[in-house]
Amino acid sequence: MPDQPRFMLVVSHQMEITPAFDRAAALAKASGAALHIVAFDYLEGLASAGMTNDESREQMRIDYVERHRQWLENQARPLRKIGIPVTTEVVWVERPLQEILIHIKEQPMALLIKALEHESLLSRLMFTPLDIHLLRECPVPLHYVSHVHHDLPRRIVAAVDPFHRDGQYKNFNDRILHEAAKLASTCNAELDVIYAHDLSSISADEFGFDNASAFFSSNKAKTLFDAQADAFHELAERNGIPPEHQHMIMGDPAKVLASYADAYDIDVIVMGRVGHRGMGRLVGSTVEHLLYKLPCSIWVVSPQVLAD
Repeated sequence: MPDQPRFMLVVSHQMEITPAFDRAAALAKASGAALHIVAFDYLEGLASAGMTNDESREQMRIDYVERHRQWLENQARPLRKIGIPVTTEVVWVERPLQEILIHIKEQPMALLIKALEHESLLSRLMFTPLDIHLLRECPVPLHYVSHVHHDLPRRIVAAVDPFHRDGQYKNFNDRILHEAAKLASTCNAELDVIYAHDLSSISADEFGFDNASAFFSSNKAKTLFDAQADAFHELAERNGIPPEHQHMIMGDPAKVLASYADAYDIDVIVMGRVGHRGMGRLVGSTVEHLLYKLPCSIWVVSPQVLAD
């Protein structure tokens, strides 16, 4: 099958089954995709064990990697029996980010799946976790699996933001909806689309208003709301989303999406990742703020990747 897509599942070095295994298998089966399961191993104690010589330490490393490889093969066999082409790999590397990106580019992979590793706030403040690095740099759709109730998602929400002047990400909302619709079709899931809009985050002069008081007058606010609604409904209709599945909700996007996912038992939220530079990158995007707060899994679509 020359055009068969390949999904990549990144698993922990701890040899433990997470819900990401079942989600990856279910998606691969439903999509007719091949699945490549990769563990990126590195144990500090084993890498720098001072009580052994170099030859003994190297043999210990080889034995550990082989043991992990055999463990992955044991997990792969049942999947192969139900018709999923599965390959496994164990890579010894201290910092796996670049290795993951190389795998995605060279294999190539259509989707990266990974269990979300819940880091403490203090830990996130002290150093940037791998999950955040991947969120910012992964060039293919990235599925972080968390709070799983169903192997295949049953309820999916696409989060869009169609109302802005910046043309850098033109047509990006259409790509988000296309990705969400494809996922919903594959899983036979229900798809809704949400535009969470927050007037407080929009500057008055950005849309041609001379001062903030005029901007927040009832007439100006209604004009802006109507323009937002028109842009949202036109986007949704263009992508075949029926009116009863279109939701425009006022409020902080992160809070709106988290509350909606909790209230309606959402399995996956599909969002777009917007690149940042300078302080904007440090502050992070909506998807970064939501990553550890959502009561469901998340599917991240990257902007169109520029040619090297």
